[in-house]
Amino acid sequence: MTSWLRTYGSVPLCLLLCCVVVLVCAEAGDSVCWSPGITTCTECLRRGPQCAWCFKEDFQDGLWPGQRCGLPVNLLRKGCEPEFMEQSEVKVEVNATLSSTQVSPQDISITLRAGSEASFIVAVKQLERYPVDLYYLVDVSASMQENLDHLKTVGVALSLRMTEHSSDLWLGFGSFVDKPVSPYINVHPSKINNPCSDYEIRCRPAHGFHHVLSMTGNMSEFTRVIKRQRISGNMDTPEGGLDAMLQAAVCQRAVGWRPEAKRLLLLMTDQPSHLALDSRLAGIVTPHDGLCHLENSVYTGSTRMDHPSVGQLSDKLLENHIYSIFAVEKQQYQWYEELVRLLPGSHLGKLGLFQAPNLIELVVDAYKRLLSEVAVSVSVEDKAVNRYWVSVSPLCPDGSTAKDQSCSGVQPNQTVYFNITIGLRSCLNDGEDEDVRVMVRPVGYNESTVIRIHSKCRCSCGPTRRCHDDSQSPCTGTQGGAIQEQRPDHGLINDSSRDSDWKCRANGSDVDCSGRGVCECGRCVCEQSRLGKIYGKYCERDDFSCSYEGGLLCGGHGVCVSGECVCEDGWTGESCGCPVSKATCQSASGLLCSGRGRCVCGKCVCDDPRYSGDVCDRCPACQSTCQSHWKCVNCHLSHGLTQKEAGHCNSTCAPLVGYMDDVSGQAGELWIQCLYISNDGCRYPFQTSSQSGQTQLHISTRPECASSSRLIGTFLSVCALTVLCGLVVVAMSRLLLQKKGWSPGGAAEDGAYHCPGKDLSYIPTTNEKTVTYRRDHPPDCLMEMHIQVPKMPHGDPWQYKAEVRGHGQKEITRDI
Repeated sequence: MTSWLRTYGSVPLCLLLCCVVVLVCAEAGDSVCWSPGITTCTECLRRGPQCAWCFKEDFQDGLWPGQRCGLPVNLLRKGCEPEFMEQSEVKVEVNATLSSTQVSPQDISITLRAGSEASFIVAVKQLERYPVDLYYLVDVSASMQENLDHLKTVGVALSLRMTEHSSDLWLGFGSFVDKPVSPYINVHPSKINNPCSDYEIRCRPAHGFHHVLSMTGNMSEFTRVIKRQRISGNMDTPEGGLDAMLQAAVCQRAVGWRPEAKRLLLLMTDQPSHLALDSRLAGIVTPHDGLCHLENSVYTGSTRMDHPSVGQLSDKLLENHIYSIFAVEKQQYQWYEELVRLLPGSHLGKLGLFQAPNLIELVVDAYKRLLSEVAVSVSVEDKAVNRYWVSVSPLCPDGSTAKDQSCSGVQPNQTVYFNITIGLRSCLNDGEDEDVRVMVRPVGYNESTVIRIHSKCRCSCGPTRRCHDDSQSPCTGTQGGAIQEQRPDHGLINDSSRDSDWKCRANGSDVDCSGRGVCECGRCVCEQSRLGKIYGKYCERDDFSCSYEGGLLCGGHGVCVSGECVCEDGWTGESCGCPVSKATCQSASGLLCSGRGRCVCGKCVCDDPRYSGDVCDRCPACQSTCQSHWKCVNCHLSHGLTQKEAGHCNSTCAPLVGYMDDVSGQAGELWIQCLYISNDGCRYPFQTSSQSGQTQLHISTRPECASSSRLIGTFLSVCALTVLCGLVVVAMSRLLLQKKGWSPGGAAEDGAYHCPGKDLSYIPTTNEKTVTYRRDHPPDCLMEMHIQVPKMPHGDPWQYKAEVRGHGQKEITRDI
């Protein structure tokens, strides 16, 4: 890795990464579809919904069959027209002829391929008032005697209470105990007809389910039937409640469920219920078939079939649009709480005693809650449940998206929208097409949506039905009566093909398939190359002999077909390196190359050699744009900046000149801001612009002029400042000179001078020359130095005497 960075260190790393990403992305698309093991159209489409198969007969002759599989956009670039593509089409058709007031649409047809999916919307509307059918399913075992007595006053009171929420209430009644077989009941002859004989009470025989009263709006009839009910008895604790619930749900004609009504099934018991497989204790092993088995209002399948499973009961309740309500003793509340979680549209109530007021409140509360919660259940046919997946996403009236496939707090006349997505994982093992029905049932509604799915698993490949894959190889079967033989490396061939190898040679060529393939059945099968694909009738074409741009084949913006680049949309050129769009040539003003050039291959070519830059906006050799317009501005100023006099300046100005109060409002790259100073000192802002070769000029009518009083004040301020600066400099210099003080060598040990004054009695002699040097330091003292040079004979050493007068007189004599 270090050596790679060292070698390509001069290339921007981001550019290299971009090139790699483009190359990988270009190849990754087809790699999803293409594989050496793919030889048929069906196998290709199973790779995913994004793949397509080209069944064009002469599509890149010589390619291995798998090369016909790829992304549609890439196949199109290689010369395969859309009408010759077999691809994963997804169709969703809604039958709008069926009308509905609550659930819409009611019929949808979908066509899917393996790996594809389709989405649709189901709308569920809550109406304001519904008719209600309430069916009482009561456990009449001996322990329920007191609770059964309380039901005698429920009918009329509940009817009056439900008038607030329902337009029409009907009631029905049925009873259950358990399966009338051992070990659930006592099978002694004296106990079968009267299980309570030991207590000297007349009881009715045990039964799995007895339908007593069909739906009726006559509350008096309901009360009369309840009063005639007697208890029964059994041996074990659990009861047959689930068995009875299923019969009450599926026996719609006997029970009298109304199609337009909300259906409520109220189960009253004080014990848990038997589940599937419990009947094996009685030797009953036949699973429940989910059908109605009522004869003379009595369930006849109780001794022949097992109890239903929870899942089976849930399906039947949903299928028949029934809400279930459980009224149980508090000791059994936890058991039924677990059961309710598995039954959509169920409600659980805990009661100490089944008194009439408590039952009425339970029914009313359950009805209100069930109406305010809208949920759907999606069921796929059992034969195809493993090959499909379903996703449901509800959109509630308040705009929220629920996660549990239901919306709560829905008010009358509000609509809940369910976005449902169905996907096909795989086709049948034999690859045959299949029709499957999916049901979308809003819980508790008497309307539903039917989804008819057609899984398209085979390829039709157009009118000819020829896909040109291995399943329709030209070498399978006899051809013109020729005899076939098996060749170990190339499969079945004809004897006559040896004599027809010339069909694999181009005109003037003496080698088969241009030396880059083998001749099979009179057709070339081109070899595979690490550089790319080799194809053609005689393997004379490939996809790697095209021009490169930026180190990428066809610039990374096209595919190589027959030695020529086929560019993507938006790119052109021999190597697809030129963008069709001219956006890169537009300046900020919107002009191509600032109106000074042409856009060639995404770059500006300036017409004037003086201009340069990405959009021909630079001109180092050009005269200052502002300076070139000064003469024009001066002309307009001399004529008072009026439109009437503007014509006098046409000879020296641009044709388009305007006057504005403020020219700063149009600042930007389109306009160049300039300034002109007139003879009277006023500054006139102006701006210039060149659009489409025409020069425009805007001159401000509001100059910035300085007044005479302001000039005088400025002058005096400058003078005062100059004098002040001079005084400061002189004072500082004086101070520095005083601080530096001069001290002759050996003058005073204490570093100070004493000035006693000048000695006026000193008069130089005639034999000496006196030179006096004076220095005022300090300023109030005088220092004198006398040098005496006496006359001396010839040959004597030269002497001089120096005397310093001031602080501490000294005499110095020197011989030379």
